[in-house]
Amino acid sequence: MMSKSFFFVFAIFLLLCSCMEEKRDKPKSIVDKDLAMAPEGWIRKRVQKAAQRFNATEAGKIVWQAMEAHGGLENWYGNGPVSFHFNYQPLDGGVPRNTYQVIDTWSSRARHYQAGDSLSQYGWDGKAAWVMAKDSTTFNYNTRFWSLTPYFFMAQPFVLDGKGVHLEQLPQRNHNGKIQDVIKVTFDPGTGDAPDDYYILYFDGETHLLNVIRYIVSYPGYFEKGKHLPEKFMLLEGKQTINGIPFPKTYKTFWLTSDGQPGEHITDITLDAIKFMPKLEAELFHSPPEAKILDGL
Repeated sequence: MMSKSFFFVFAIFLLLCSCMEEKRDKPKSIVDKDLAMAPEGWIRKRVQKAAQRFNATEAGKIVWQAMEAHGGLENWYGNGPVSFHFNYQPLDGGVPRNTYQVIDTWSSRARHYQAGDSLSQYGWDGKAAWVMAKDSTTFNYNTRFWSLTPYFFMAQPFVLDGKGVHLEQLPQRNHNGKIQDVIKVTFDPGTGDAPDDYYILYFDGETHLLNVIRYIVSYPGYFEKGKHLPEKFMLLEGKQTINGIPFPKTYKTFWLTSDGQPGEHITDITLDAIKFMPKLEAELFHSPPEAKILDGL
C-alpha cells in the first residue's frame, strides 16, 4: 500500500508540472519586449551623476538651472523617445530638409521619414548611418550629418548631458532688453563627427530658458581640419509645452555680425508634431535590411 506521503509528493509534482506548462504557453507581454525606453533605475542614477557634475562648476550650475527650467533631466529621459517634424527652409537657395523623425533620447539613435514620402528614410543606428530611397536625388544633402543635427537643436539643453562636453561661462549679454547668462560649449577630440564645433548659448537670467544658440559648422565631411562656416546666430521663438518640456515653435538663423548681433537672415525652421513615445520598441532604430549603409562622413 502506498503511503500518504507518496501521494502528497506526487500531487506536488503534478502541480509543478502544471505551472511549468502554463508558464511555457503564456504569451510574452509588452514588458518583455525590447523597448528603447531606459529603465527607471538607470535614469535615476544618470540624473544623480549629472546633478553632481553640473553643480561642481559655475558654468555647470547655469546649465543645470536651465535643465530644471526646461522640465528637468529626469523628466526628459523619463518621457522616452521623441518624435517631431523639423522643416528646415534655407533662404539663400540651399537645399530644404523636411522630415518627420524619431529619436532615442537615451542612446542618440535616429530615424527620419521624408515629409510626403514616408517610404524614403534614413537614420543613425548607433554605429552606422543608413539610407533607403528610390534614387540618389531624394535626399540631396548629407544624411549622416543631418541624422542627429535637428535633434541637437530641439533637445537643448538636455543634450549637454553627454561625454566629452566642456562648459565655459562667458560674460553676460543683453538680448531684447534682458540679461542673458552665456555658456560656451566645446567638445573633446573624438566626440561625435564634428568635435571642433562650438556652441554659445544664451539663457534668460530670470527664467533660465534658452533664447539664442550661436554656433559654427565644422563637419569634416564638408570642411578640412581647422576650417568651418562663419558663426551663425539662431533665434528661438514661440513656445509649445509637451509632457512638461517647453520647446520653441520656430528657429530663425542669421549670419553673426562683427558686433555679435544677428545679420543677414538665412534660414527659417519650424518645429511641430512633437510626441514622446515611451512604449516604442528599440527595433525601430535598427537599420532596415534593404537599406544602404553609408561609409565615411
